[in-house]
Amino acid sequence: MTSPEVAPEIVRFYSETIDEADRLAGTADGRLEMVRTQELLRRFLPEPPARILDVGGGPGAHARWLVADGYTVHLVDPIPRHIEQAARTGASVELGEARQLSAGDASYDVVLVLGPLYHLLDRADRERALAEAYRVLKPGGLLAAAGINRYASLFEHTAFAHLHKGPMEKSISGILTTQTHDGKKAFTSAYFHSGEQLRHEVAAAGFADAEVYGVEGPAWSLLAATERHTGESLIGSPMFESALTAARMAEPYPDLLAASSHLLAIGHRPG
Repeated sequence: MTSPEVAPEIVRFYSETIDEADRLAGTADGRLEMVRTQELLRRFLPEPPARILDVGGGPGAHARWLVADGYTVHLVDPIPRHIEQAARTGASVELGEARQLSAGDASYDVVLVLGPLYHLLDRADRERALAEAYRVLKPGGLLAAAGINRYASLFEHTAFAHLHKGPMEKSISGILTTQTHDGKKAFTSAYFHSGEQLRHEVAAAGFADAEVYGVEGPAWSLLAATERHTGESLIGSPMFESALTAARMAEPYPDLLAASSHLLAIGHRPG
């Protein structure tokens, strides 16, 4: 099997355009994503010291707190800058790719795929990444896989108050129609899931009891808009706490999945 290659625009984006290390700490909606991801993972994770493979773990935002919680974490990412940053988290690190993992069969208690599905536009590539996650999980092991919501860009660019401008409206309309972004402007190439699509892809890969959760809930774009237009941080503010409460309250209502920015699928390799 030939080794898969990461698209060069993705490598450039994470190496030169943004510093992913700041994304989950610098804004209120980023902090909301972090808090909710922690909540959801801690709900399903086995007790430490379980072995966790953090696939596409970036600079180690999640590896850091998982190590602090007592887990043994190995992080794999295709971006050299991320590997250098993640090495400081206490996790072991490896330059690698979600579609071809070096880990042995049934070698991990948990596999996190919290970024790779964002940038695998072809269904076959997403299937390959999920098949690899299945392969390296022990029977009964936990999968957590994240996707970007199909409608996230609609909410985001409304919050930025430029959706009504012709080129932007056309661009976001294209994302809504095709569920993909070609990476030629702004964000890099990306795929946008619906909740049901993400659940189906995880279930089709063989994972049992697949369920999908909205991460940020229905009020994240209010945080983004308010911070953008006031210039004031809302982290820890009453509005932040209300948005966090809304995300928790929305969980039992599948229709509200469409309002989150990110989706988190949970499943298990059958024991």
